This record gives sequence, structure tokens and C-alpha cells, in this order.
Amino acid sequence: MTHRSLAPLGLISAAWLCCFAIGEISAAELPTLDQRFADENVDEVPDFQRHVIPLMSRLGCNGRACHGSFQGRGGFQLSLFGYDFQADHDAMMKGESPRINLAEVDESLIISKPTDEFTHEGGERYKLGSWEHRVFTNWINAGAKFDKDDVAKLERLEVTPAEVLFGADPKKVPLKAIAVWADGTREDVTPLCRYTTNDEEIAAVDGDGVISSGEKGDTHVIVAYDKAVISVPVLRPMTNLTGQDYPQVAAATKIDQLVGEKLRKLGVVPSPVASDEEFLRRVNLDIAGTLPTPDEIRAFVADQDPNKRQAKIDELLETPAYVAKWTTLLCDMTGNNDQQLNNVSPIRSGPSQEWYDWIYRRIEQNMPYDELATGIILARSREPGDSYREYCEEMSDLYRKNGSYAERDTLTHYWARLNFRTPGDRAIGFAYSFMGIRIQCAQCHKHPFDVWSKQDFDDFKTFFAQARFLRQPRKNDPSYEEYQALMEELDVQGKNGGEMRRDITRKLTEGRTVPFPEVELLPTAAVFRQPQRKGKKNRNMPKPDMMANILGEEEVDMSQVEDIREPLMNWLRSESNPYFAKALVNRVWAAYFNVGIVDPVDDLSLGNPPSNGPLLDYLAAGFIKNGYDMKWLHREITASDAYQRTWKPNETNRMDYRNFSRAIPRRLPAEVAYDIVNQATANDKTLENYAATLEDRAVSIPGTAPQGKARTAQYALQVFGRSTRDSNCECDRSMEASLLQTVYLQNDADVLKRLTDNGGWVADLERQINGNPGGDKQLERRVEQGRELIEKGRQRVARLKKSDAKLEAIEQAKKKLAAARSRLETLERQLRRQNLPTAKQSTPTDVASLVEEAYLRTLSRLPDAEEKEIAQRHLEQVDNPVDGIRDLMWALVNTKEFIVNH
Repeated sequence: MTHRSLAPLGLISAAWLCCFAIGEISAAELPTLDQRFADENVDEVPDFQRHVIPLMSRLGCNGRACHGSFQGRGGFQLSLFGYDFQADHDAMMKGESPRINLAEVDESLIISKPTDEFTHEGGERYKLGSWEHRVFTNWINAGAKFDKDDVAKLERLEVTPAEVLFGADPKKVPLKAIAVWADGTREDVTPLCRYTTNDEEIAAVDGDGVISSGEKGDTHVIVAYDKAVISVPVLRPMTNLTGQDYPQVAAATKIDQLVGEKLRKLGVVPSPVASDEEFLRRVNLDIAGTLPTPDEIRAFVADQDPNKRQAKIDELLETPAYVAKWTTLLCDMTGNNDQQLNNVSPIRSGPSQEWYDWIYRRIEQNMPYDELATGIILARSREPGDSYREYCEEMSDLYRKNGSYAERDTLTHYWARLNFRTPGDRAIGFAYSFMGIRIQCAQCHKHPFDVWSKQDFDDFKTFFAQARFLRQPRKNDPSYEEYQALMEELDVQGKNGGEMRRDITRKLTEGRTVPFPEVELLPTAAVFRQPQRKGKKNRNMPKPDMMANILGEEEVDMSQVEDIREPLMNWLRSESNPYFAKALVNRVWAAYFNVGIVDPVDDLSLGNPPSNGPLLDYLAAGFIKNGYDMKWLHREITASDAYQRTWKPNETNRMDYRNFSRAIPRRLPAEVAYDIVNQATANDKTLENYAATLEDRAVSIPGTAPQGKARTAQYALQVFGRSTRDSNCECDRSMEASLLQTVYLQNDADVLKRLTDNGGWVADLERQINGNPGGDKQLERRVEQGRELIEKGRQRVARLKKSDAKLEAIEQAKKKLAAARSRLETLERQLRRQNLPTAKQSTPTDVASLVEEAYLRTLSRLPDAEEKEIAQRHLEQVDNPVDGIRDLMWALVNTKEFIVNH
């Protein structure tokens, strides 16, 4: 009996129809398919999309290990997890050996093979006479139909219970999944879903959606059906301290309330708030990548102001070191890589430095994050209406006057990288950077852990096809004649690349206008004209029509926009966007807590849910509400008790690494690890200004290839895992401990030099304790040479002024003179320090003070009684107390406590 009003469900048996009024069928909940097909006389015709393909997924037919692999299996290939319905239907119906036999239904290979454990390589998947068998048989008997123009839209998948909280004893809980379709149909699809667990030891799940509790802890069970992916939190308390037995824990901030709600369910009691010394060290390293000075520690501990921690947070957020540290994070995210930028400038002016400076200025100004991102995402070299020559004149003027690239509104370098040229590569890199998602799987098939299909990826990459980077205009470009005219005026044509570059650089400094590479936008219509290559489509180009969905969420008519990146940016910064704000919030949280609310931080897929969803939602909503204010985010996180708790565990939270009940000791970023070795061993003057100056700081190295004096840091940064920025993946940076790191701190000449360097703290102590009346003759000679160099510089500037030399030459001479004066001032300070009056021999009290100073410089705390006794005894036993201090500093730098944040 056929009922056309129920066409999406095919034929419904009379037994089931008696349960529903025809006019109310869309609002009712259809029972499960296994119930409806339990009767061998069932005449319902299952739907290909809603029933047949999900059942094949449930049976594993279109999994990676079976027919869903790239090569297929046994001459039969399906789309991975079955989301290309037309391709899968064709694979069954067509080809040399079709899987459907309409004349002999039971001879159809989708029936005969999986019901025979001997002939089927995958073994028996279901039994003859089972409800699964009847689903396939009824579908084939009815003609094995699929209408590609009538693909149904799944509105949502409702899974209950939404959260599973087990008690102390192991139990089982069944899930129920209801598919809600756009036509109003509601169907119990529990036996058609795919179920996976993110941790089998805590929660196992069978093919029927029944969860079994295991070890104590928390995880998620993932339910997938059609394009829906739903995560169900599963918790089994760690202790009996739940409900009324849970102790009272203060929750002064919203963060603490949300963290506390999860801990209460788990029976985990958070550690107490850290001591002032522990907090001060942690917050200095996290916000500014800098150790607190001994004087700062003493003053902070003595301060009785109850608001002193918030005041310290605010103070650190105003330091140049804060700007530099978080600029480095954004350079990692966006891919500032020297090797990928070697074609950006005609004069080798340091594009990685320009990239760094551009972001630094905006962090310094506390520009809203969405505005900063807009300056990157919508970057282009010239505005509509500007000619190529006008653009080149503007850029030439900027470089001639030693202006800053940071003054430009947009960061065009982002679009100029060598590994960021094709729409596909751009889509993947962009998703990593600004959305915190890994979308690359969808290039070839349905994403295994999210809703994105291959079509979604193809649509998405359309938004990255319009912008192109050109070293020079092409012959068919409107600006090619302007480029040719500039080259003729410069008379550099015909020279080889290196010679031409040097000549162009020289002529730029002479005041000439030179050509510059640029990021320009193709006309919108041109993006959708697919070039043909020997009869084949260019796979790097998007689809030919001018409509595209942004990851299946918002359809855009490209013919109505001049820059097709604008609707992408508008979608990204909308309050309902599920990725943009969360991606940055999660990264910043991970920098403070060792692990993100979602981990890894660049995998915000539905199959990798947050450990605390309400917490991530709250921070993302607050970030948006506060105008994407990055300092608000830092303050909100660091002001919480969750951040300020000690690392010392209690009996309930010893094994907690992802629910934020205590601080987790963690490796420092490579740049910070290198900097604090230098800081701890530096002289008092350098130490005092360390957070206020960026000179020689690793956090201020712009790209991936340190230049100049920074080259000495290259090996150490590599050992400690500095980001390679080869992609935009978080995996480019390593935070893992290694043997090489230990060897570096113990034996590397660079570290040992810091302990013996003439300008370091130990050398200063040596001059004070042992005296140095003769001074350093070599240093005195360098000072005298510096004074002579300055005099020559003055004379050169005077001569240039009298000879009416070009302004650029005079300015260049003045800059060299200023640099010489700066170097001389440094040398003179060193000379004054080495000629300090001879100090008396240290007394035991003096030794005690030196031990305390060494601990404050390195571990940011005073030594305990045992540590103090051991250190003092060593200093008193050595012939020269300075050697003892050097030994102590070496030992402290090589402790775990020094090289981790805790």
C-alpha cells in the first residue's frame, strides 16, 4: 500500500500506519528501523539517503578499511562514510560488476557478499532474514531508487541523554537519537547511527549506542548520522565527594563557577590559590615572557594591597615584552616564515620583520582582534582606482624615508607566501589560523569528525581564488605597460636577478620610483572561468557557477560582491560564528593552562568537543561582547582563581590534566626559555629594564631565520622547539622536553658564557668582591676607538652639509653617528662598572644574601632552610666565593623548576 504523503519514507506498513494519523505523521516520532523491519512481511520501502546509506555506514561498508578507502575494495568504491549519495548509488547500479541485481534480488552483491563470512573479506556483516536483510531487500525490490534532485535536509539530530553521569559503580546507559528533517518528519534513528568514544577506558560504546562505564574520569561519545555529529559528555566521578558531600569552594569569577561545576560532577577538589611568589613568576612568564626581578618579588610579597595581583596583571599588559610575546604567537598563527617570503620585496628589506612590525603595532595599540584579522584577510596592495605607478610611488616613498611597513592598513605579505598560492592551500591555512579547524580531510571526502563534505570544501576554497600575488604585472594585465615604463626609466632591463636587485635598491635610495610586487584582486567573474588544460579542468580553481556556501552555513552570490573575501570576513566576525572567537580564546587559554579547552587547539571539530563547553562559550561570548578586546581576554583569564591556583596537587586532582583544578607545570616556549637564561645571568642594570626593552630578546625575532646578533640564538630556539611555521598548524611548535634541552643547559658554550661574561651579574660580583683595579685594558681601548669613530662621524656629517649632498645621504650619516654614540654609551657603562671600588672580603652574612639573590633571580623565590644551608656551605668551602656563586647559578639554571612554568 503506497502513501504518497509519506514519500520520503517510502512505503509504510499498515501495522505502523495504525499508530499515526496521516495528517499528524510529520509531528509524530517514527519508531526505529529495526522495529519496523522486525516483521518478515513488512512492505515499507526504505529511503536510500535516510536508511540504506546510514545502515551501510553502521555496518562499516563505507569505512576507511573497507569500500570507503581511496582505492575501494574488491572493485567496489563508496564515498567515505557515505555522503556522496549520487556517487554511491552509481557505484551500486553501474560499472562492470554492479552491486544491485534487480532481477535476482538475493543475488545482489550487497546482500550475497556481506551475509557470507567465507566469501566476504570483511566477514559476515548481517544475517539472512535479519531486519538489515529486509531493509536492503525491500529497497531493491522497489527498484533501488534514488532521486538526486530530492536530497533531504537534516535539520538536527537530537541525542538523549545529553550528558551521562555515572555513579561509583559501573553501569550501562543507552542513547537515543532522533533525526528531525526539514519536512517535519521525526524518526528514531538510534540503530542507524555510528558511535565512537574518545576514550574507551572511561566509556565504551557498542553499535547500538549503549555506553558502558569504565575507569574514573570524563570523555565524550560521538554520535554521527547523515551530516550530523553530536558529542555526549560522559563522566564517572573520581571520588565520592559529589553532591552534598562536595566541599564549599569559593568561585569569585564566572570562570571559576563554570570550572567548579565540572569539578563538582567529577568529585575533584581544586588546589588552593598559589603563593605570591608562585603567582608572580607564573604571570610574568605567561604575559610578558619575563622573570620578575628580585626587587619586584620582595616588593610584591611585602605589599598588603588585596588588589595587587590585578594591578600586576594590568602593569604587565602595558609592557613591550607583552606586546612582543603575543606578537610572536600571532606570527606563528599566521605563518610569518622567511623562506616563504623571498619574493615579496624587490630590495630584500626583510619582509618577516615587516610582518612582525605590522602585528606588533596593532597589539601595542590593543586593536580589536576582528579588526586586526580584517587587515590580514582583506589585504591588497592598492585600492580600487589607484594606478600601478601610484602604488609603486607610495611604496618607494615609504622605503626611501625609512618609514614603517606597519603604517600600511593591511598585511599583504600574508597572501604572498610561496606555500599559500592555490585556493586549496589557502583554505586549509586560513582554517587553521582564524577558525582553529582542520578542514583538509574534506578535500577528498566527507570529514570523518565533522559535517563538512567535499562539496563544502570546494565551495570554501572559492573565497580564496580571487586574490593573487604578482612579482610583476603579466603581459595581459592593464598595469603591464606602467611596469615596463618604470623599468625603462630605471635602465635595469637585461641584467641578471642579483645584479638587477642591487641596482634597483641603489636607485631607490637615490630617490627613484621602482616597481613593487603586489597582491591584487581578479575581477569576480574571472574567478569562475575555469581554464582548460588539454581538455581537463584546472582542479585548483573553484566551481564555475557564482554561488558558494561558506562551509554549508551561508550561501553567497559572488556576482553581487567586488571582493569575495568580504562575505567570508562578515561571516567570520558575526556573533553566531562558531569558530572565529573560540579559536583565539582557546589558543590564549592553552597558553595559560598548558592545554586548551579544546585540545589540540587547532581542532575545533564536532568530533573533538571541548572539555568544558559552557566555559568556552562564556569566554567567546564575552570576547565578542567586549569588542574583541585582547587585553580583556588576558585579564579575564588571569584574574580567575582557576589560573592562580598552585601546581601542587591534592588527593583528588593528582591525575587532572584537562579540567583546570590546578596549575600544570609546563615547558616554556622556546623564545621565553632562551630569554630567561639571559635574564637570570644579566647584570643588575639589564635585569631592571628587561620587560621594558626588546633588544636582543628572542621574543622579538620576527621570522624563522634569526639575523644579525640573533643568529646566536638559532640553535637554542631549535632545541627548545620554536615554531617552524611551515604550515599554520599548531604542530609546527614543539613543547616537548628532550635530552638536547638538558645538554644545552648543562654544557652549551652559550650558557656557560652567560655565567662568565664580563657584562653579567657574576662578573659584576667578582669586581665588587675581589676588586679589579687594573681594569680591562681591551675595554678601555674599545672606548677610545669609539670616541674616535664618533668624531669622524661628526666631521662626515658636517662635510655632507657643506657639499649640498642629498638629504638621504645626510640622514644616513646621522643614523650611523647615532648608532656609534649608543655603542659608546654601552662601553662606557661597562668601563665604569669594572672600575668600582674594591669591596671587602664577603662575610657569612654576605654569602647568605648572595644565595638569596641567586634564588630570586632564577626560581623567583627564597631558598628553604635546607637549600640555603647547602648553598652557603659550598660558597664557604671554595677558595673564591665568586666561583661558588657561578656554580650555584649553573645548578639553579639546570633545575626543572627554572625551565618550566608552574
